[in-house]
This record gives sequence, C-alpha cells and structure tokens, in this order.
Amino acid sequence: MASFTVNLSFQGKTVSLSDVTTDTSGADLHQIALVAFDLDDGASLKLLYKGKRLDQEDITTPVFQLVPKKAPKILVMATSSSVISDLQSKRSDPLMRGFDQERSRTTTKEQQQLAWGPTTAQDKNYKFCRFQACTWQSFGHRPSTDGETPHAFEAMQLLNKLATDPGIVAIMKERELVVGTLGEMDPIDDRLMQTKQQEGACLLGYNTNGGTRIDLKLRCDDLKGFRPYSQLMATLIHELSHNWVGEHNLLFWTNFGQMRAEYVHTHLRLRSTVVAGKTTAELAGLKLLDTKNVYDFVMQELQQDMAQHGLHPNMIAAPIEERCRQLDETRDGGQRLGGASSMVLGEDASGGPMTTSIAGASVRDLALAAAEQRAKAQRKSGDSS
Repeated sequence: MASFTVNLSFQGKTVSLSDVTTDTSGADLHQIALVAFDLDDGASLKLLYKGKRLDQEDITTPVFQLVPKKAPKILVMATSSSVISDLQSKRSDPLMRGFDQERSRTTTKEQQQLAWGPTTAQDKNYKFCRFQACTWQSFGHRPSTDGETPHAFEAMQLLNKLATDPGIVAIMKERELVVGTLGEMDPIDDRLMQTKQQEGACLLGYNTNGGTRIDLKLRCDDLKGFRPYSQLMATLIHELSHNWVGEHNLLFWTNFGQMRAEYVHTHLRLRSTVVAGKTTAELAGLKLLDTKNVYDFVMQELQQDMAQHGLHPNMIAAPIEERCRQLDETRDGGQRLGGASSMVLGEDASGGPMTTSIAGASVRDLALAAAEQRAKAQRKSGDSS
C-alpha cells in the first residue's frame, strides 16, 4: 500500500511522518504524536485536521480515504500529565470567586439579554473555541474617529452572537466543525486585505489552514460602527465552506448554497421563538416569510456572488433545490436537521459537484461514499481517454 507524508505541528515545531497510509486511524496518529513530541502516555492530547478533532479511541476508521496530493497538516494540542497533576493539586484562593460561583451570580435579567435568548449556546463538541477582537492599539494607529469606533467588548459580543446564532450552531453540529479561533480582521493594517483590494476584490473575511482560524471584517471602513449582521453572517458561512474547499469552484458554491439553505431553514423553524419582541429570523436580518422562498433567496445570493468568478448558480441548481426540499421534509417530519439529506461529497472528473442522498448517514458514510464516487469518476475518465 502506498504511503505518503503528513506534517504534525505542535508549539511551533513540525514533524513530518512518511509512513502514513489510507489505513492509518485517528488512534494511530495519536500514538505517533505522543512519540514524535516526546509526550507521556498520560498527556491530554488533541489532534485537529481541517478544523475537526480526530477520535483517539477509533482504531478502525481511516483518517484519509485517498492519498492526498499535498502533505496534510495536523495541529497537535497537548498538556503533559505533570502539568495536569500540578493544576489538580493546587488549592483555590478563598478570596477569589471560582467560575461556578461567578456563574451563580448571573441574574435572570442578564440571561435574558443574551442575543438569542437564555437557552442558546454553542454545541459542546462542534464550536468556535476562542474569540479575539481588535483594540485600537492593534489597528496600527489610533482611529481617526476619536474614540467613536465600537469598543473591543462590543466586538466580542458580536463574535459571540455570530457563534451562538441558531443557524450557525445547526451547521456546525450537522457538519461536525470545530474552528480554533473566530477573530476580528484588523480593519486598517491587514496586509492581505490591502492586497485583495489592489486586485479589485473586497475582502470581508478569510479562513486560515482549513478552519484553524476564521477572521471577519466586523467594522465599517470609517470604523464608526459594525457592518450589517446579515452581511457578516453570509461572510462567516462563506469562510466555513472553505473548511472543505479552498477554491471558488462549483463544489465550493454548492456547499455554500446548501449551508445557506440550512441556515435559513433553521431560523424559519424557530418562528415561534421570540427574543426581545422579535423572532430569531428578524434578529438575523432575514426577511423571508415562508420556506417556499428559501430556494429563490439562496439562488439570488449565489447569482451575485458567483458572477465575480465567472460562474452561474444554474450550474448547481439541482443539488440546492434538492437540499431545500429535504430540509422541508425534515422539518415537517420532526427528524434531526440533515438526518436524511443530499450533501456535497467532492468533485467529479470534470470538476463539478458530486452529491448523494443517504438516510441517516454519518460523516464517515459520506466520506466513504465520496471516495467511491471519485474513484468511479476517475476510472471513467481514464477509460474515455
């Protein structure tokens, strides 16, 4: 069986593994990482690949279905057993409140002021792990608005609102996504943003290392306020789609369109939930009144976005329409969102999107189906040539 190289990255150190195969499991990589970075068996270890945590208990499921063209990068996060033992042995300062005590001080009124209501939170497994806002010091110089730009605390609240948006929570859980950091793009001194603007594009966000970090341009150009929430949300879903596909090809736009449909359907499903006198759809800036409008809404968005790349949404209309139909059936049938769905699996030989409809399919099932379809497409392409 052919082997390939995988790069493990831990605290600025990179180790290249050259004997990885398509049979290598998450448990195998955990054991290799322990040895590669001289960690003891009792260390707390996490491996992240494309924003997803590899299961250290799974000894059968391969991490890679096909031999990758480029050496994949896996992020290693670890804490030694000695550090863990040291922390557990420390006594808390009686003069300082603990986290549990602080949470108990939160009043019902304060809970009701949460953006999406007191019961809304990120999923415990599939979530944004950290948030980072910009302060005026990080801008490179003090904003010319003389303090009128929103405080970093407000930016943190907005990042938290984006992360706990019910539509985003549903997408993250459905697709088992983990993002290391959701941050604010520097609105003045960001070099990548300036490069894109020179190329004639307007950069509102970017994804680093397939979901290790996502940054959004929260503030307006004059720094006097934040951009419209609906625009920020569309940008966030756009960047989440880059967790799977880097290029703006048909596969990317199909995946993005399906996630937009899932997002809108989630808010329409919560029409009876009212927060501060508004439905969640109104808080999210959605003006749809019925699920029948979702397909047209998504296609209209795609037409504007895809035109910048010389593409048209009619090229991917079928999987978008199918996803909307299945979301309607899921909502009406009371099943879990996406429990019986048609999802993008990969690219065919011509670069177009491949989809499948698998009832109750797990992510592993979808990945295996994707590998099988790609192999068939490659064999067919080879026969025709």
